[in-house]
Amino acid sequence: MDVLIIGGTGLISTGIARQAVDAGHDVTAFHRGETDADLPDAVAHVHGDRNDDERLAEVAESVDPEVVIDMVCFSPDQAESAVEAFDGVEQFVFCSTVDVYHRPLEANPATEEAARHPPVSDYGADKAECEDVFFEAGGDAFATTVIRPWSTYGEGGPVIHTMGWGTYYLDRVRKGEPVIVHGGGATLWGPCHRDDVAGAFVEAIGNETAYGEAYHVTSEEVISWNQYHEYVADAMDAPEPEMVYIPTDKLVAAVPDRTDPLVDHFQYSTVFDNSKAKRDLDFEYTIPFREGVERTIDDLERRDAIDDADSENDDEIIAAWRDSTASFVEAFDG
Repeated sequence: MDVLIIGGTGLISTGIARQAVDAGHDVTAFHRGETDADLPDAVAHVHGDRNDDERLAEVAESVDPEVVIDMVCFSPDQAESAVEAFDGVEQFVFCSTVDVYHRPLEANPATEEAARHPPVSDYGADKAECEDVFFEAGGDAFATTVIRPWSTYGEGGPVIHTMGWGTYYLDRVRKGEPVIVHGGGATLWGPCHRDDVAGAFVEAIGNETAYGEAYHVTSEEVISWNQYHEYVADAMDAPEPEMVYIPTDKLVAAVPDRTDPLVDHFQYSTVFDNSKAKRDLDFEYTIPFREGVERTIDDLERRDAIDDADSENDDEIIAAWRDSTASFVEAFDG
C-alpha cells in the first residue's frame, strides 16, 4: 500500500519505515528534515512542519496515501488538522501511549478498556483527546487504528532510569558508581524494543480487523527496577550496580526539576495485556531486554553519546540522602 509516515525519523518510526519497506509497501516520510535516520533508499522524503496546516494539506494531496501513520501528534488541535487534511484516506494509524490510563491502574494487567480519567499527566490527557478525535472521525473521514506503546527503547535512543533519560547514568554503571533508584526498586517496568513495537504498526497497515480498534503493544517481560539495573550492568560487563534507594516523595521534593518521569510513570507498577495485539496484529515479543539493552548501549558507545558520570548532581543527591539517613539511625542508636 501507499503509506505516509508523519515523522519517520524517530525511534519507533525508523523501525516502522524499515519494516514497511521490507513488507512491500511504498513508504513516504514527512518530517522537518532536521534529524538523520538510517532509512532504506526506497523511502521517499517530503519536508515540512506538521503544525503548518497548509503544508499538511499539500502533502496529503501530493503523496495521496492510502494509509497514514501519525507518530508525532500530541495535541487535539494537531489531531483535528490531520482529520481535515487526510479525509478520504483508507486508514489512519495513530501512535498513542499507555499514558492515556489513570494511575495507579485499577488492576494488572490492564486491558484496553482501563479507566482513562483522571489523567496521569497533561501528556496522557492530550493523547487521550487525540484518540477521541480520531475515533470520532472513524467511518467518515477514514478508518482509525490506535496503538498504545509503553516504554520503548532501542538503537538511536537512550536508556532510561529513575532520574530520566540522561546517558551519564550508563557511565556511572560501567564505573561502578552508585545509582539512584526510587523506592526499594521493587516496582515493575516493561521496556519493549522498538523493532517489536514497529512490527505491530506494520501489521496494522490495511488490516481491516484493526479498523476502529485500540491496541497495547508493550513488553512481555515485566521486570523490577532492581532487575532492570542489573541487566544494564551485565550488558556493559560492569560491576554489580550499587543502588541507592530513595523514597519517591523525597526525591520529588528535593529535585522536582528532575523527577517528572518518576512522578508520572516510574513510581507505578504497571502491566499491560497484549493479547488483543497478538490476536489481530500478530504482535510478538522477540527481543529480550538483556539483548536489546546491550544493542542500545553498543549504539550509544559507537556514537560517543554517553555523557560523563558527573554530568548531573546525582552525587550531591546521594550524599545528602546518606547523611540524612545516618542522622536518623544515630538518633535511635543505643
